[in-house]
Amino acid sequence: MRHKIQIILLTIAAFLFFISCDKETKEMIADSGPQQYGIAFSNIPETQRIVMYEVNIRAFSANGNLQDVISRLDSIKNLGINVIWLMPVYPVGEINSVNSPYCIKNYMKVNAEFGSLDDLRELTDEAHIRNMAVVLDWVANHTAWDNPWIDNTDWYSQVDGEIISPPGTGWNDVADLNFDNMEMRKEMIASMQYWVLEANIDGFRCDAADYVPYDFWKQAIDSLKCIKNRKLILLAEGSRTDHFDAGFQMNYGWSFYGKLKDVFVNGTSASGIYTTHLSEYIGLPAGAERLRFTTNHDESAWDATPIEIFNGADGAMAASIIAVCLGGIPLIYGSQEVGTSGTVAFFYNDPINWNTHPEMLQFYNALMQFYNSSDPLVIGGITNYTFTDAVCFKKKIGEEEVVVIVNVRNANTEITLPSDLQYTNWKDAFTNEDLTLTETLSLNNYGFKILYH
Repeated sequence: MRHKIQIILLTIAAFLFFISCDKETKEMIADSGPQQYGIAFSNIPETQRIVMYEVNIRAFSANGNLQDVISRLDSIKNLGINVIWLMPVYPVGEINSVNSPYCIKNYMKVNAEFGSLDDLRELTDEAHIRNMAVVLDWVANHTAWDNPWIDNTDWYSQVDGEIISPPGTGWNDVADLNFDNMEMRKEMIASMQYWVLEANIDGFRCDAADYVPYDFWKQAIDSLKCIKNRKLILLAEGSRTDHFDAGFQMNYGWSFYGKLKDVFVNGTSASGIYTTHLSEYIGLPAGAERLRFTTNHDESAWDATPIEIFNGADGAMAASIIAVCLGGIPLIYGSQEVGTSGTVAFFYNDPINWNTHPEMLQFYNALMQFYNSSDPLVIGGITNYTFTDAVCFKKKIGEEEVVVIVNVRNANTEITLPSDLQYTNWKDAFTNEDLTLTETLSLNNYGFKILYH
């Protein structure tokens, strides 16, 4: 009954606010729900300047809760992070369950395993104090089988009158939502708006976005824009280009990640990395970005962590330099900065040992701090140089230039530098020492240089 009353109140509030929204968006749900908690965060980074950090709450500590994430906010900030992505914070379904956080039992509650609404509010407050935005993982494609919505059978996809799981996925713990149903859409959008207002969050990473129709995302994002005085961060887990037409600023660079692995693991030519990078930006609207990563919660759980995939700490760091510096939006998945080995689970508590590789944490801190301070790396134009065993490119804006050279092999390599780099003077970004490039450059296995002037 309490849930039904909450839905009624949200619907009334949505209707009252409806008149303030653009007439052309009359099919969307306007700003609804409670009054704004706290003060809307005013320092949302421009999309090109986002550096994102993914938090797997269950792995973050032995307790696996929001308070322990709060206790590590300073460490996250030291990585140069300005956007924190929290994996789903909602209660997990119990029917047919595998305990996945992507099996949502209630869209408008905090999982007691992680804490309370007050804990989430404290986390966003403390992140904002440290100049970091917070986005929630949003699972629009499906719900748990014991979500209260299940009573509305026409809200779900059906075959022969029976609700089904998302076709072709094997996700039997969840029920597939029917986006032809307008009432379901309205409740979904109202639930998204709820968190912006109730917990003062700054946007959403939308799970399985390719499975959800374009017109829903357009409706939802237009509705979110009706919330006054808010600039929201919107990331789609998918690769469809129409995500950007719907209003997302970012989606995933899966092809780039696959090519990066192909080069490091299978020994294919390093030249394919830049070619793939370019291909992912063909046809994108101005300002649209791809997410760049060497791991995320799926890869670290079901495949392996970067230290395993990229042949040790040196290979993992080399791959990270390419992913961070070549172009796109850098993502660090909590655990990679300390070189966690094996896998990192998210269906159960799997605490990270934050003391595993202190030298890697030092590396990531230095890399990301330099990245944030370097306009050429963040927004500069690029000149690529083609090699088989090394990635080499120059980025420039105005008179500032940065050169990045990375050996992608587990063996020493020597490259003949392009003529425009020969006999030029630089400073090393990690040591701040002066360096003059000559005709050739030798690099140890997975060695690298980031140079600037």
